[in-house]
This record gives sequence, structure tokens and C-alpha cells, in this order.
Amino acid sequence: MIEALTSRAAASNQIDFEALIGPLVESGIRLAYSMLGNREEAEDATQEAVTRAWRSLSTLRDRALARPWFLAIVANHCRNVRRTRWFKTIRLPSFLMESRTRSEVERVDLARGLARLPANDRQALFMHFYLDLPIDETALALGVSVAAAKRRIYRACRRLRSDVREEDV
Repeated sequence: MIEALTSRAAASNQIDFEALIGPLVESGIRLAYSMLGNREEAEDATQEAVTRAWRSLSTLRDRALARPWFLAIVANHCRNVRRTRWFKTIRLPSFLMESRTRSEVERVDLARGLARLPANDRQALFMHFYLDLPIDETALALGVSVAAAKRRIYRACRRLRSDVREEDV
């Protein structure tokens, strides 16, 4: 009798968790990819973040803040991955091609400009502009105040602007 109640409660928690975190997984993968630069590593990191989120679900006080809470878990795990010795091995860029169209060159310029930014700035830009997180959620996910998030995004935009060359059409 108690085992049946326990298994029903666990199944209910799993369904609630999947409904809460499921829609956020793709954003987590995108954030992880922006930090790690490799799709497979991003998927692994996001899967690990889902596991960590499941374990620490009791720390989530407000379900409305699930997105920044989960993305903070993803970002923290990606930072840990980046610190490992394995991650620091040399990788060849995937965009080594002979001829490129103008849009490809622009993407490469943007990618190079983003790569020159510090990881914290890149992360703030990605969360705010690519994932469309409002400033307050971006700040929550980054673990900083709203004012600090605004400053970080502003500084990152200015740095990026100077790194990306502009060409006349």
C-alpha cells in the first residue's frame, strides 16, 4: 500500500518536472552550445543540468522563475566543463572552407567577434538577445543584479561593435 502511494507520488513529480523543464531543454542546449562550441558537448551538459535540476527541484521556490533557475544550472555546469583539462585541448575550426559567400563571411566575423569577448559577456548577450530573456531573468540566470546585467550587456555590445567590421553594401 505504501509502496503504491510512493510510486504514484514519484510518477506525479516526474510528470510535473517534465512539464516544467521540458520546454526549457532546447534553450538550455542553445546556451550550452554558445558556451562550449560543440553540439554533442552541449547536449551532454544540458542532460547533466536536467539531472542536477531534478535533484535540486526543492530549491525552486517560484515556478515562474523556472527558466532563469534552469539556465543558471546549465551555465554553471558549462563553466565547470570549460575548466576541465579535456575541454582545453586544441580544436580545429569547423568553418575552414575555400570560398565563402558574403553572409558566411559576416557570420564568421560575428563569430570571431563573439569569440573575442569574455565568456561572461558572451553569455549575457546570448541570454538576452538570442534566448530573448528579459533583463531581470538574464540577471537572475547570471547571478547578478539587474543593473549589473544591463552594464554587462551594454559593454559587450560596445566591444562586439568594435570587433565586427562593417562593409559598405
